[in-house]
Amino acid sequence: MSIKLIALDVDDTLLTSNQQIAESTKSALKEALAKGIKVVLCSGRPLAGVDHYLDELGVQGDDQYVITYNGALVETAAGKVLSRKIINNKDYRRIVKFVEDRKMQYYVLDDDSNVYTSNHDINRFAVTQAWENSAGIFVREPDELASDFEIAKAAIVGEKETLDQYEQAVKDEFADEYYVVRAGANFIEIMHPEVNKGEGLTTLADILHLSSDEIMAFGDEKNDLPMFDFVGSAVAMGNGSDIAKEHAKYVTDTNNNDGIAKSLKKYVL
Repeated sequence: MSIKLIALDVDDTLLTSNQQIAESTKSALKEALAKGIKVVLCSGRPLAGVDHYLDELGVQGDDQYVITYNGALVETAAGKVLSRKIINNKDYRRIVKFVEDRKMQYYVLDDDSNVYTSNHDINRFAVTQAWENSAGIFVREPDELASDFEIAKAAIVGEKETLDQYEQAVKDEFADEYYVVRAGANFIEIMHPEVNKGEGLTTLADILHLSSDEIMAFGDEKNDLPMFDFVGSAVAMGNGSDIAKEHAKYVTDTNNNDGIAKSLKKYVL
């Protein structure tokens, strides 16, 4: 069956180590778009964190799509929300109390790409997130925000060794009620229980009347596994984690060595 949709993780997959889209990747994806294949960025980032890459690829308008916050929002490239699953104010407060009591560093994102934390010593990974979103950081306690304030996701951040110590405690507290994933060495993310990249892709596939066999997905980390499990053709990057490679149908070259372009030329174009 031919591929009609290509789903791409962003960091360490679509982007090289210097946060650029390789020319080979750009050329291959534009060729796919010209053939009528949908190119869908499927990222833990919010829309503001990926919209410049959408523009660079020519993925624009209400007939192109993007999956953000690891699947919490399914949107058109123009920003029309098609599916929204986020965390309510009560649960947001519960998460903040947990991390504050344990002196963990964290940030949360609302569904408009804004970054919030109550940490006064702001972690560098929170700063990076805000920079990627072209946004500032709002330092606020929950009581300083509206009573109906909701979040798309929370991220506990820090050095790998620190998060290695936190990870099990976070899962013990939240994994039965939320989607908890180690999104990378420096991020433990907490989201609505029905949120993951696989669910986001399932929603979009239903909207577009596509079967899973008509979708190819590229990724590199644990938060990409749900979409790997859903699609017919899962491709792990050569720089990806061992677990991502184990769940993939194919393993391509690295993000710095034309991995996406090589797979698309071989299997799609």
